[in-house]
Amino acid sequence: MQTRRRFKQTKTLTERLADDAARLREEARTLTPGRRREMLLRRARQDETAMQIDAWLHSPGLRAPT
Repeated sequence: MQTRRRFKQTKTLTERLADDAARLREEARTLTPGRRREMLLRRARQDETAMQIDAWLHSPGLRAPT
């Protein structure tokens, strides 16, 4: 049986998503309008949406179903 390679994350998920979104937006800024640029902007928006979902899931207002 193979063992999984694991490592401890040094940044939180939100930090990693924010860094990735900023990097993608910066890269898209250097490109001319086209398919590649739109794909980068789409991935940046997906990262931002993931950050919002993560914040919602970790919000104190959520309660377990009873």
